[in-house]
Amino acid sequence: MTSLFIYAFLISLSTLLLVIFLTHKYQLFIDNADNIKPQNFHINSTPRAGGIGILMGLLLIILLPLGFKFLLSIFLAFISGIFEDFHNSLSPKLRLFFQFLAALSAVFLTDTVVTYLGLGITMPYWMGMLFSIFAIVGMMNAINIIDGFNGLASGIILLILISFALVGYQQQDVNILSIIYITIGTTFGFWILNFPKGKIFLGDGGAYLLGFIIAIIGIYLASNYEDVSPWYIIAIFIYPVWEVIFSILRKLYIGLSPFSPDAYHFHMLVYRQITKNNPLTSFFILLFTLPFMTLSTLLHNQSKTNIMISCLYIVCYLLLYYYLYKKDKQNPN
Repeated sequence: MTSLFIYAFLISLSTLLLVIFLTHKYQLFIDNADNIKPQNFHINSTPRAGGIGILMGLLLIILLPLGFKFLLSIFLAFISGIFEDFHNSLSPKLRLFFQFLAALSAVFLTDTVVTYLGLGITMPYWMGMLFSIFAIVGMMNAINIIDGFNGLASGIILLILISFALVGYQQQDVNILSIIYITIGTTFGFWILNFPKGKIFLGDGGAYLLGFIIAIIGIYLASNYEDVSPWYIIAIFIYPVWEVIFSILRKLYIGLSPFSPDAYHFHMLVYRQITKNNPLTSFFILLFTLPFMTLSTLLHNQSKTNIMISCLYIVCYLLLYYYLYKKDKQNPN
């Protein structure tokens, strides 16, 4: 399995180096630093085509019995974002349609469905299918939302995958472990080019693709092993999941559309009021999240404990967010 990690890393890294060269030469997939957008925190125009290298590394999973079934789903997840990176032309509805197809095909082809929610709660199979599809699409968009600074989204992904690898190793499931190792390798190939210098960005294609694959792995672990609590999966995903939920509630409260971009995401406030530095912002949030992820990993079979870990994270997040928001209103930068 170590060889799978190395091959995925080398494929991803070499592909992305070529992408960086070609995109600058032909001005493709370029995120212009001069564009005035709330989410712009980079000073150099940068290619947003990291998903291409990640996709190429992930193609190694066709060598695996379980991985081959994901091939169609992976392409659909990638397509849902890469056209937006290239043309900025896909409507939100069309992107959501491709994401739905990716989730539906994955659930149908692999039978990766959550029906047991822990604490003695079981859903009918059809409800589990709908819940699983919703969870996959939600995670795809959650990773895209937190993709704001160098190494933030990919760093969170790597921490999640390391946790999954530790839990998967205890289950002795070679198939899922192989997929995890490949995903770690291809993500790491991107991460070293993205953090700290930001030579290339994930883009929608990369964010949707990584959100898709970690959602599938999480659902697989929770649905196939009684020793893996579904609440562990929620706890390990808590930062991107809560960021989406809180962002929706926050925008609705002030009368904005949940789809409207703004400058008040958690990572943006951390940047303006604490770090004032792009890669340091990612490092700060990774350190903030790491203790909760570590506890969840160590206690992955305990539903009640993981519920408490998730709630504790939300409380800490809200306290820090309120402090930073208040400070930002008093001293805007």
